[in-house]
Amino acid sequence: MENTAVSKAGRILALIGVILPLLMIGGMKFTAVEIEALRPLIGGTPWLAWMYPVFGEAGASYVLGVVEIATALLLIASPWSTRAGVAGGALAALIFLVTCSIMVALPIWEPALGFPALGPAGQFLIKDIALLGIALVILGESLNRLNRPAT
Repeated sequence: MENTAVSKAGRILALIGVILPLLMIGGMKFTAVEIEALRPLIGGTPWLAWMYPVFGEAGASYVLGVVEIATALLLIASPWSTRAGVAGGALAALIFLVTCSIMVALPIWEPALGFPALGPAGQFLIKDIALLGIALVILGESLNRLNRPAT
């Protein structure tokens, strides 16, 4: 038997758990602190490093911030708009897939301890695996709603 109250609360908290980091970290992308913090992450990842020559360090951070905030706004609208849920879920999945991919390019283990001890980059990025999962659930549920015949 499914406990709908627990499931409903879990869905709401999962959605908030994706929206808040996107809004808060997206907003930080417009600060000097975050522009500096992104330098090793973007510069050290071959598939992201192209952003610096194209946009500059600040511009790359601003682009990421705009995308993250726009994604959060789409996710906020997702309970009422199926299309917002599809777009927001897809963008969030892409964002978190890219951030998870950084773990492949950068050293994430604590050098003195090795696997499984996470270093600072690993501690920062590991949560994005769960956020990717939640984004895929939002995308899947929204696609199901979009494909459901009107009654």
